[in-house]
Amino acid sequence: MSDELATVRLLFADDGSFHHEEVQIPAGAMAGYDRLIDCLMEDPTVLKRLHVDVSRVCSAELTNAAEST
Repeated sequence: MSDELATVRLLFADDGSFHHEEVQIPAGAMAGYDRLIDCLMEDPTVLKRLHVDVSRVCSAELTNAAEST
């Protein structure tokens, strides 16, 4: 299993205000998906690490290249 992680910046809408969170997911998890949001919702390795309330997500973007831990 690879130790490389990718940082994803999530922008949330919450009762008229916006805030962002940065999360880390396994870098290899994104390989099987065309859209980052699909990876966050469906990939088993990502789902083991975090839960994202996608009904509140406005955007998700990869913020940097993969980094080793």
